[in-house]
Amino acid sequence: MTAHNASGALLTATALHKTYGATAALAGADFAIRPGEIVAVMGPSGSGKSTLLHCLAGIVTPDSGTVFYRGHELSGMSDAERSALRRGEFGFVFQFGQLVPELTCTENVALPLRLAGVERKAAEARARTWLERLEVDDVRHHRPGQVSGGQGQRVAVARALVGSPRVVFADEPTGALDSLNGERVMELLSEAARETKAAVVLVTHESRVAAYSDREVVVRDGKAQDLAGLAGAA
Repeated sequence: MTAHNASGALLTATALHKTYGATAALAGADFAIRPGEIVAVMGPSGSGKSTLLHCLAGIVTPDSGTVFYRGHELSGMSDAERSALRRGEFGFVFQFGQLVPELTCTENVALPLRLAGVERKAAEARARTWLERLEVDDVRHHRPGQVSGGQGQRVAVARALVGSPRVVFADEPTGALDSLNGERVMELLSEAARETKAAVVLVTHESRVAAYSDREVVVRDGKAQDLAGLAGAA
């Protein structure tokens, strides 16, 4: 793995290009985020926001350009190393939660810990702590189909945070919620992230959601702001 540092950034991307068929999803996108920082990635539909997030998380490999996490280039890691990174140091919140329907809410939250080898009782105890923190402990024995959208998304946030990740990737986390539930999910996510000092890459097209961030990166036509915003914060 190649080592690299950029002004104290935890995660950086430089000149990312990614094409799907004839469509250029990314066309030279740059990005950087510091530990504990919440950055909103904004832009119109189809601008490349989610593709940028997927490249940053090592889910998608860019056609060219580099992504560095804690000084190491993701493309220099094996598939197993990237998978371990996503299990151990990254957390994910998606628009529709993507909870496992056959598991209870407690089991869903505990799942990342179980996959990391944590014993069931300990994993579920930690899951219960996060369910309480996200104000959904009352649905801990319910399955996802038995809870409301707002409750389910709080469970998803608990699952993202239970493993004490360094980076949380939140892709339109309030997109399927009404404004009241969306506001509460963002309040809880941002409060918990700041307390745990997790960085948050927040993809959204809503200004009310972006208001919870420290700064905004606008993606348009596959391009994003460079590292100037990060350097200016130094």
